[in-house]
Amino acid sequence: MPFRRPQPTDSEAVLYEYAVGALSRRMRSVAELTRLLRPRVEAETEHGRTLIELVIRRLKDQGYLNDARYAATYSSYRKENEKFGRRRVVTELKIKGVHGDVIERAVGSVYDEVDDEKQAREYLRRKRLQKPADRKQAARIFRHLMRAGFASKTIFRILKTWEVDDETLAQLVSEIE
Repeated sequence: MPFRRPQPTDSEAVLYEYAVGALSRRMRSVAELTRLLRPRVEAETEHGRTLIELVIRRLKDQGYLNDARYAATYSSYRKENEKFGRRRVVTELKIKGVHGDVIERAVGSVYDEVDDEKQAREYLRRKRLQKPADRKQAARIFRHLMRAGFASKTIFRILKTWEVDDETLAQLVSEIE
């Protein structure tokens, strides 16, 4: 059974209530909330765009919507709980529509004192990845760490401490390029 499209509304109060409900379920960036509100109004019209802008402005003024706080909270959560690297968090925040300067400040403040190698090892421990026995497992761990947002320099340092042979490391370098 397909989902029905929401009926467009002309009421700022109805749109505001929907936005507050969406924010009560989880934090969102301004861009995410805007994307969520567009189907609720006729966004192609000037009136629809103005309605969305009014609701967004009202939520910002009341402190319910703040991209800087969102980015800082999101970065902290991903670092502490998921053990992701800086690159992964930056990429995800860009996808969520947070502005580049805001991302740089938030991620910078969260990841400044982080030892990348220690963070990568915690990620490996969390994912229960062990020392690789062969090339295939080394490549698998390498890809895992790349997807998790760690720099190749950090990954190679970890693989070298696990005594992965130089030929495998050379193949992994060529895979990056």
